[in-house]
Amino acid sequence: MILAIETIDKRREAIALATPAKHKSQFGQFMTPGVIATFMGSMFSSLSKKNIRLLDAGAGIGSLTAAFVQRAASDKAVSLACEVWEIDPKLHEPLSTTLDGCAALMRTVGATFESAIQSEDFILSSSNLFAHSKMARPTHVILNPPYKKISSDSAHRLALRECGIETTNLYSAFVAQALVSLAEHGELVAITPRSFCNGTYFRPFREFILARAALVKIHIFESRTHAFKGDEVLQENVIFHLVKGGKQGAVTISSSPDATFTELNTKITPFDEVVLPGDKEKILHLSTGQNCAETEEAMAKYFHTLEDIGLSISTGPVVDFRMREHLRETEDANCAPLVYAHHFEDGFVAHPKPTAKKPNFIEINDATRKWLMPSGCYVCVRRLSSKEEKRRIVPAVFTPSSAPGAFIGFDNHMNIFHHAKKGISEDIAKGLAVYLGSTFADQWLRRFSGHTQVNAGDLRALRYPDISTLRGWGKKINKTLPSQQEIDALVGVTLV
Repeated sequence: MILAIETIDKRREAIALATPAKHKSQFGQFMTPGVIATFMGSMFSSLSKKNIRLLDAGAGIGSLTAAFVQRAASDKAVSLACEVWEIDPKLHEPLSTTLDGCAALMRTVGATFESAIQSEDFILSSSNLFAHSKMARPTHVILNPPYKKISSDSAHRLALRECGIETTNLYSAFVAQALVSLAEHGELVAITPRSFCNGTYFRPFREFILARAALVKIHIFESRTHAFKGDEVLQENVIFHLVKGGKQGAVTISSSPDATFTELNTKITPFDEVVLPGDKEKILHLSTGQNCAETEEAMAKYFHTLEDIGLSISTGPVVDFRMREHLRETEDANCAPLVYAHHFEDGFVAHPKPTAKKPNFIEINDATRKWLMPSGCYVCVRRLSSKEEKRRIVPAVFTPSSAPGAFIGFDNHMNIFHHAKKGISEDIAKGLAVYLGSTFADQWLRRFSGHTQVNAGDLRALRYPDISTLRGWGKKINKTLPSQQEIDALVGVTLV
């Protein structure tokens, strides 16, 4: 049998169709389409005349291994020893069939091939990963790891912690552990959700990989659904290429609208534009579009952190379902306005909305008072958006005239800009809403955030104008935010 990615792909599709969703969820299992596997194989440097030791953890039916072997055969590699890890016993038979095809292909080019299937849990076996194997450390790793959260007290989390790895998801755990096992100057290519590029939870993982490897290439899928079409994966995915112990240089960032790779856009980006100098969060900024130059030029203009300008951001404190008994449909003397995202109107909070399904007020008492904020001016930003919406950042200004009272309740599906848990000046609040409403700010967020949820940490990671600029913009705003075109003209950055 000679290896054919198309045949493996048909087998993958049949197995995926026949596998219950519950079983996929149990294993965090989303098998790699052939076209993506082939692209991943192409990301490695030349395999010509090399003796290769390959690791594929979470191998599924072997699509990634097959694509790598095709590349190795094309490059005339001398030998290939392959160790694949797959915990799901139902996949071992088709995986063995794929490995037989790999052996046959390597024989046709006069190269040697050997393989072994490991059925243990990759993470729990990590401390003695190669103790029972004849293989030395792998020279190459190719991964489509499982997508599944790890609870803080799980065996996986404890095993990872013993290896110095702190992470909250199996996909990042697999990458980190594979990087540990990789030989020095070895190469790793993986496809994962983009979520590790930003956010507090993944900061230790970002620090871990950037301290041990050079980021050489990264590919972005602009569609959230196309990479694993048919498996209902609703995350933006990226493919990245690391070299363990490599010297960090410029990063090749590419993107495509979907997994056909027919419209490939590529840019060589200096590393200090991928991870900004001095950024303690080590957030990865990924941008390849036509607006890159304009965005980067503006980034040099607006470079202040929130801390620099004396502002803070927090998630709205009121979790309404935990306070149902204190919520009120109508106002009375002992109530505070309760603000939701549906109160946003023309860039300001319009309260109350009697026709809304949610209550408009919350009672002020000993149980609720610590979750309320004092009256003042705030800027609210919606946390959730749908993939169809053009904007991720949707701001609205709250002023005391929006809803009079000594206290305000802000729902936790919003982020709130404030000063030391109190309000900010009205001009600064309006100017901040202008900036957040700009196309530039939205594009900047998309450089490092690949999901539709806008968290407080994402907005904290943005860079902002100085306080006098915000105040100047705010003085020009009356009771509604201007049009998008007018906002962009005011901010001074026009991006298409």
